[in-house]
Amino acid sequence: MKTLLLSTLLITASIGVFAQSEISYHGKKITENGAIPATQLATKMADKQEMPAKVEGTVESVCKVKGCWMKVKTGDGQTMRVTFKDYGFFVPKDIVGKTVVVEGTAETTTTPVADLRHFAQDAGKKKEEIEKITEPERALTFVADGVIVKK
Repeated sequence: MKTLLLSTLLITASIGVFAQSEISYHGKKITENGAIPATQLATKMADKQEMPAKVEGTVESVCKVKGCWMKVKTGDGQTMRVTFKDYGFFVPKDIVGKTVVVEGTAETTTTPVADLRHFAQDAGKKKEEIEKITEPERALTFVADGVIVKK
């Protein structure tokens, strides 16, 4: 009986260890094949308003409320806001610093001040910081159909 109990305990512990090394999928199940580094996306976009893309990068921040957006580092201290198609899925809120692969549409957009303030509030910024946002922001953004989070 002790052997059975010990075996069950070891198997359960092993499953927990292996589960931590796996990747997680959110939204449409995608693969990593063909992903370009986030640092190359702006160059690939050139003067296009939007284009389909698959990008790999490091998460800089995540919506602290629901995981309804994230920012991915694009190089030179810049980030790209990633939202999720039709608000149909979210990502874990604890993935800052993790590598992600996103597939969907890259866009050059102008974000209104009201939205920027909302995003700052979601990110947990202080009221004083939020009030300093007074200009719309033109930036590279991404609407993802699917996300892979590497653990």
